[in-house]
Amino acid sequence: MDFKDQIKQLGERVNKLKDNILTEEATKNAFIMPFLQTLGYDVFDPLEVVPEFVADLGIKKGEKIDYAIFKDGNPTILIECKHWAQNLNVHDGQLMRYFHVSKARFGILTNGIIYRFYSDLVEANKMDEKPFFEINISDTKENQIEELKKFHKSYFNIESIVTTASELKYMNELKTLIINEFNTPSENFVKLFTKQVYPGVITAKVLDQFTGLTKRTLQQFISESITERLKSALDRETTVIEEKAAEENDVQISEKPKIETTQDELEAFYVIKAILRSKIEGSRITYRDAQSYFAILLDDNNRKTICRIYLNTKKKQIGIFDSNKVEIKNEINSIDQIYDFSDSIIAVVESYLN
Repeated sequence: MDFKDQIKQLGERVNKLKDNILTEEATKNAFIMPFLQTLGYDVFDPLEVVPEFVADLGIKKGEKIDYAIFKDGNPTILIECKHWAQNLNVHDGQLMRYFHVSKARFGILTNGIIYRFYSDLVEANKMDEKPFFEINISDTKENQIEELKKFHKSYFNIESIVTTASELKYMNELKTLIINEFNTPSENFVKLFTKQVYPGVITAKVLDQFTGLTKRTLQQFISESITERLKSALDRETTVIEEKAAEENDVQISEKPKIETTQDELEAFYVIKAILRSKIEGSRITYRDAQSYFAILLDDNNRKTICRIYLNTKKKQIGIFDSNKVEIKNEINSIDQIYDFSDSIIAVVESYLN
């Protein structure tokens, strides 16, 4: 099981068990220790993961932090834990005090669900007020898992993480600002766009009008973007379904070896080949015979069917696919009548070429 799957599995475990976890100690055992194990650390090795790590604070002796991860004999990551239902916003001060008196470069504040990662990017040996990275283990995103993977024991490199931590920190802050502007556009934000589209003086009344317009435009833009992504996803899903159906069709054909290609079917193939020779090389036009129809293909690809010929029925027919890949059947009285559908046949091939 790779790292991504392990994190997803841990998230499912958290969602399933959290309502039964009543204490901070239970949160550590059920959620946080498995999290550290997923990061590759041996929670039962006292030289690697030290529980109740002593961090003396001035005249206060014996102050302890929940866990410290050691590397080369020195603490590198301090971890302060809270019960899963607690709000972490009121607990970062405690981790900040521990961080200040240790040699660790990173601090993690967690309730077993949300993990906030801190460093000293602003001032050396002083923990930043804001985390440079945060992940909700019960609702992870692909890019977050990739960032979390950098803290795995196998990939852990202080210099590499510090290099990217600054970018993550400012990206998170920018993301927050953008979300706030989208939800409640500020005066400066509205003015930025208004002065580019409104030719007159921007009075208080104009600014009030464009505040509403800006907010609605942003919401419309987001809605259209989501709709377009959903449409693309549905198109890809449709393609996958068609490919699977085509593969199943191939299997069905291969399981029926008693198919005999008739002289009439070959003649129809040569007619269609002649129609298309002015557009593509003849070698690109192939056929596959089935029990119920005779298919003419481009590049021997069953997802690029040019047409189907039905000669083994009472009514002879040619089936040509429209732009929506819907087959339209037309009755023919002879092989030569296929020439009457030359334009439609050429149009199908041109759609594939484009």
